[in-house]
Amino acid sequence: MNLRNELEKAAAERRLWSAGDRIVVAVSGGPDSMALLHMLSAIAKEGYISVIAAHVNHGFRVEESAHELAVVQAFAERLGVVCETVTFDMPSYIEETRMNGQAASREKRYAFLHEIAARYGASRIALAHHADDQAETVLMRVIRGTGLTGLAGMVSKRREKNVELIRPMLRMNKSDLLRYCEEHHVPYCVDSSNKERHYFRNIIRLDILPYLSRHNPQLSQSLQRLAEVAGAEDEWMEKQTEALFAQLITRSPNECAISCVDLHGLHVALQRRLIKLILSYLSKETEKISFEQIETMRLAASAHAPATWRIDAGAGIRCAREYDMMRWLRISQHALNGADDYSCEVERDTYRLTVEQSGWSFEFAHASVRDSRKPASRYEACFDASELTYPLVVRNRRPGDRIQVLGLNGSKKVQDMFVDEKIAPLKRELYPLLFDSAGKLLWIPGIRRSSHALMEPHTKDVLFIRASNE
Repeated sequence: MNLRNELEKAAAERRLWSAGDRIVVAVSGGPDSMALLHMLSAIAKEGYISVIAAHVNHGFRVEESAHELAVVQAFAERLGVVCETVTFDMPSYIEETRMNGQAASREKRYAFLHEIAARYGASRIALAHHADDQAETVLMRVIRGTGLTGLAGMVSKRREKNVELIRPMLRMNKSDLLRYCEEHHVPYCVDSSNKERHYFRNIIRLDILPYLSRHNPQLSQSLQRLAEVAGAEDEWMEKQTEALFAQLITRSPNECAISCVDLHGLHVALQRRLIKLILSYLSKETEKISFEQIETMRLAASAHAPATWRIDAGAGIRCAREYDMMRWLRISQHALNGADDYSCEVERDTYRLTVEQSGWSFEFAHASVRDSRKPASRYEACFDASELTYPLVVRNRRPGDRIQVLGLNGSKKVQDMFVDEKIAPLKRELYPLLFDSAGKLLWIPGIRRSSHALMEPHTKDVLFIRASNE
């Protein structure tokens, strides 16, 4: 089967494009991308699709890069394909941003491809990665350490922003593409940086793969098949995990929670994937969260783990076990550094206070004993206003805080009160406490009031307070 037929077969099998689609082809000038442009332009001439060539000159190899740009433009013109180009000064950009060179180049290159796709209303961006690239990618990930998702290598299509990135040539070998260029008189350039062992991928290509191929001449094909098998299984498991996420996870924009029983009752592979999906839901920067950290979080849900526990997982996420629940929260950097303490003053004429840090609100009302309401729950409290020193203060707990508990001799640590009431550890940090200006702890809303400022027969001015955490 010739390569163009193989390309069309792969496109149909994987649904890489449909009739009428406009496709931006990323063309570097190398044999792979030039062959891809040639094949897609031939399909476009039959009216099935339309194509736009897009070339990026990164500005690293001045003369060589200028030659590549000229070759791509001339070839696109020969094919009758519109060609969009851009030239970047990547050395200056890298120096300015301090980014890794390859990462910076990829960021700028993909931004340009998306810009061209948007300008022309294209629904696809075609990339020229082939089977040899796939083998290198899989081997690189094995050496660095990876799981099933990493073994899947590059996927044939994935959505990025409003465009689908497609790789139609993942089953084609480099040697076949070179032969295609020769047979169809397709010009191409050879990137001299491909021989520099400064890049890990080049070491894989030039040294490691050839050495290992002595023991298995079909190693590249074996790695490519491994990627296909792993990719299909990874996709299936990911769908299972997404279904579990929808079924078992209670979520908000900044929090995910699941019962320990539900999490630990899953197969270990699904436990790990579900945790990774939770982390990805809360943050876009979870790449550096290690396998060991995920295992720590997974094991924290077991029946033998401590009832309360927490860890800063990285990427601005805090994980905690709170009795029978596991919770993951997106936390501000201030909170991660322990800098989210708050203190709000309440004057005598204050009638409402909302504490944004904790999500609690308070209502204050003065009345005579005759007109005052009685507390209907532990979220309401009455005080003799004449015994209070203003301003009152609503703040979160500090080390050493104690309350003179009504009905008990002596005082008790607020921390111990939280433990007795099974207040979740993450909630303890921001839980509001009511003090007067003399530093006396008057009330822990929803838990207990103190013995200070009790209403007496002679009380004339009653302060009624209602707290809510809805």
